[in-house]
Amino acid sequence: MQWVHLPDRGSWEVLLKRPTKDSTSLEGLVDEVFKAVSSDGDQALKKYTETFDFVALNDLLVNSAEIEAASGALSDTLKEAIELAYQNIYAFHAAQKIAPVHVRTTEGVDCWMENRAISRVGLYIPGGSAPLFSTVLMLAIPAKIAGCSQIVLCSPPDKDGNLHPAILYAASRCGVTQICKVGGIQAIAAMTYGTESVPKTYKIFGPGNQYVTAAKQWASRLGVAIDMPAGPSELLVVADDSAVADFVASDLLSQAEHGADSQVILVTDTPEIQEAIESALASQIRELPRQQIAQDALANSRGIVLANPEALADLVNAYAPEHLIIAHRAEEYLLEHIQNAGSVFLGNYTPESAGDYASGTNHTLPTNGYARQYSGVNLSSYSKSITYQRIRPEGLQNIGPAVETMAKAEGLQAHANAVTLRLKALEKNFTEK
Repeated sequence: MQWVHLPDRGSWEVLLKRPTKDSTSLEGLVDEVFKAVSSDGDQALKKYTETFDFVALNDLLVNSAEIEAASGALSDTLKEAIELAYQNIYAFHAAQKIAPVHVRTTEGVDCWMENRAISRVGLYIPGGSAPLFSTVLMLAIPAKIAGCSQIVLCSPPDKDGNLHPAILYAASRCGVTQICKVGGIQAIAAMTYGTESVPKTYKIFGPGNQYVTAAKQWASRLGVAIDMPAGPSELLVVADDSAVADFVASDLLSQAEHGADSQVILVTDTPEIQEAIESALASQIRELPRQQIAQDALANSRGIVLANPEALADLVNAYAPEHLIIAHRAEEYLLEHIQNAGSVFLGNYTPESAGDYASGTNHTLPTNGYARQYSGVNLSSYSKSITYQRIRPEGLQNIGPAVETMAKAEGLQAHANAVTLRLKALEKNFTEK
């Protein structure tokens, strides 16, 4: 990790630059796969699965026997851990339900808004070296609570043509309606168009590598919504000498081990902690199975020393991290002034990994600075709001003249006529009575 001391904010842009990959170079491949899946359906999915995942599949769908076997393959300890996480995630997201909003805006005019679930959603779950069964919980639980009638899960198979048993177990526990052994670009294409095995969905959720990210962006051009722009995992820690160096180092490494393109940033106004944290990093990284990945990520990372809490808050807002840990005496000030972050973890005993698994908040969060304008996945991500209105005769008489005036001012005579005809009918009925 490279350390710099900044007296002012002149160099922030350069220092906070994230690792980037040119997604335009992938567009040709994405276009090819999408066109093939659109025209050839399951046949194309099987072809690309053999090409990219090195396994030939006869059936793309997971059957009940595979789900039952997955349950038996997991230890009771892991199943209990998944259940604890399930309950906490469920409780937090169920509490996010929004009651219908009813307002009488004018006498005789009633307006209200209600949420309706997106009926078909697609969940992408990465496999490979780190099968993210925790992401199944994070994506499927709110979909279930929201009332999505069709929850389709896609994940790449291993070399034997199977999905990780924990992914299957979690999917079954969460009520996923269809589990498909499809990964990569072809999975996103399948959920975009629909094939013989994979249903078409209306919104696609989930993290992935650069290929999946490019495919989701392509899908969004084709009328399918996505959860948010995605990128490599990232963490920013704000710490002073009240933080425990070993804890800070463990948090930095927990994100660094996600991938070589992950980025972790440590920001402090207490330069004395630098040596202790560097020592803890060197000690802990030697024990990691994914040591090389973490080491590569640290090469993309920074330790930054600033003058005071005001500068710390400004830098956090400029970076807009996916994950933010605050282990600093000025916590209250920082919370008041920080506006841009995906999820915030407070104090020495709130590791980011708790949010990744079992505290209850969702770990599907905006990266690459998108926390400036995007929220992480939550219950509302799986629904849309519909507004309603009912206008009684006296209500139209109250607002009708204003509508006529405004419509005529915009040159939209038919809009005005729609009101005028009704007002005349009401006047005639009143006169006749």
